[in-house]
Amino acid sequence: MASYNRVIMMGNLTRDPELKQLNSGQSVCRLGLASNRQFKNKTGAMVQEVCFVDVDVWGPQADSCRQYLSKGRAVLVEGRLKLDSWQEDDGTKRSKHSIVADRVTFLPAGAQADESANEQSEEFAPATKSEEAKPARIKKVAAKPIIPGDGAVAPRGEVALKDEAPFEDDLPF
Repeated sequence: MASYNRVIMMGNLTRDPELKQLNSGQSVCRLGLASNRQFKNKTGAMVQEVCFVDVDVWGPQADSCRQYLSKGRAVLVEGRLKLDSWQEDDGTKRSKHSIVADRVTFLPAGAQADESANEQSEEFAPATKSEEAKPARIKKVAAKPIIPGDGAVAPRGEVALKDEAPFEDDLPF
């Protein structure tokens, strides 16, 4: 039977990343991730549910996580789910799920997210009346059609392709 183990989770870090160097020289960084879910229950009241998961990041990306991430930072984690099992000193068997990350994407958080949203909205904001009144200093160039195969060079961003007759086949459809 085939199986597929893939996790994509977005949330905020619950603590600063913990970096460890193994004897082999390999780096591993453990992140605590919290992901929120809001929904209405049967009575119509809004309920907020939080899922806490530990994430293990390996290799050079572990070093980057330690360097650039801190508690509260938003991240998107892609990886696989892993079940850790162990036995306590008193003999109690314990287990917990964690994520082994293949990729960690650093997302803007808090004030950074607000600033980037403002920058994007300013970028697409309509021009003010004073900006509309200013004459544009754009040099207009007459457009010339491109005829493939005549040696014409395509303008920037366009590809001049040579047209070929469609091939003929014996298929009935």
